[in-house]
Amino acid sequence: MSNHLKFYINGEWVAPVVPSTLDVINPATEEAYTQVSVGSKADVDKAVAAAKAAFTSFSKVSHVDRLKLLKRILEVYNERYEDIAQAVSDEMGAPIQFARDAQAWAGRAHMEATIAALENYSFSEKRGTTTVVKEPIGVCALITPWNWPLNQIVCKIAPALAAGCTVVLKPSEIAPISGIIFSEVMHAAGVPKGVYNMVNGNGPDVGQVMAGHPDVDMVSFTGSTRAGVIVAKTAAETVKRVAQELGGKSANIILRDADFETAVTKGVEGCFGNTGQSCDAPTRMLVPKERHEEALRIARVAAEKLRTGDPRAEGTDLGPVVSQMQYDKIQRLIQAGIDEGATLATGGTGRPEHLNRGYYIRPTVFGHVAPDMTVAREEIFGPVLSVISYEDDADAIRIANDTVYGLAAYVQSKDIHHARAVAAEMRAGSVYLNYPDWDTMASFGGYKQSGNGREYADFGIHDFLEIKSIVGYGD
Repeated sequence: MSNHLKFYINGEWVAPVVPSTLDVINPATEEAYTQVSVGSKADVDKAVAAAKAAFTSFSKVSHVDRLKLLKRILEVYNERYEDIAQAVSDEMGAPIQFARDAQAWAGRAHMEATIAALENYSFSEKRGTTTVVKEPIGVCALITPWNWPLNQIVCKIAPALAAGCTVVLKPSEIAPISGIIFSEVMHAAGVPKGVYNMVNGNGPDVGQVMAGHPDVDMVSFTGSTRAGVIVAKTAAETVKRVAQELGGKSANIILRDADFETAVTKGVEGCFGNTGQSCDAPTRMLVPKERHEEALRIARVAAEKLRTGDPRAEGTDLGPVVSQMQYDKIQRLIQAGIDEGATLATGGTGRPEHLNRGYYIRPTVFGHVAPDMTVAREEIFGPVLSVISYEDDADAIRIANDTVYGLAAYVQSKDIHHARAVAAEMRAGSVYLNYPDWDTMASFGGYKQSGNGREYADFGIHDFLEIKSIVGYGD
């Protein structure tokens, strides 16, 4: 029996207090393929009450038993792995192989990383006559996005449970089915009643209610900077902790001593991965002024090799973007790039010629982009790359840091010492040198308007803990 019209509260699948439904659109077809219930304050109140009641006992569960619980969740997650990948492909249009290899994999990888971190995590230490202990913060409201649904669900829930917290999750209403399957995983794994709760709904009716709820001790939010500001203002009324992972406009500095063919090609692939719908995507490619045309040629060839189309078709690289709203926004920004005088190397407005429905974007590369152009300033969240010239290293660093965001930066060089010297100047939470593999043991989070707090591995566990100093405790 489908749980699409139910919420998961206090260990049970329950109907909403006030019945209300929302169509879930498959972005490849533009048609609804299922519905979910959307919640209200009454549903949030029920979920928070369950989490608050469960916290009293779960906060005292031993380190060892929390480890056992996370390992059991991982086992069941792996049993449902293909179901999760299929759901992500349907709800957000991810090519099915990418859904398996990256989207569903990310949830598994974060669970594994949290387990590894918890195995070695110390919740107390002695400092002179003081014992410093780390205690679970309490009831946590977790608000997650649609673009990497399992990545964000697991890298919040796993460390929260590892810390001994209880949670209420609101998955994105745009891509909610993977969150429902994850809730089924939690139920099958035997998570104690009230420790994990899930309510679907929109931001104003559920997310903001969670953020402002007096019995919620912490909010962890991933989404746009605009929405993050609303969450933070709402949470401020009750002076609760807020951890945020928000927008980005990441620079990819290709230094003069880089292998340009490799660096530019991989930069295009990195920007267009997940159909450009990643907050840390390297969307601004900075290249030496005298090699701009060379970089633009390589980028155009790389972009035109990518196959856009049916997420279910073998060999598809890019699926649709997630919604009509995202499609319209991206079209507007591509047109702004054209109107403001950037060189359109490939792509442009409209769908790819072979597609007549679905929210598909033509993979687009702009050259000769000035740092003050709209496409160089705004987060586009689609397969659109801006190539920008720089004079020297200092100029590249200045352009890279000249943004309200600071989530990630990328540096390419044959000389690792050169790359590290530039990385040291980046005002960003993560700096990636020469396209390394994804490392779930690294911290993730941003400077400036890209947010605060850090996720992944032990960094995530730390954010769900309070620090208490017991002075004069003795031996």
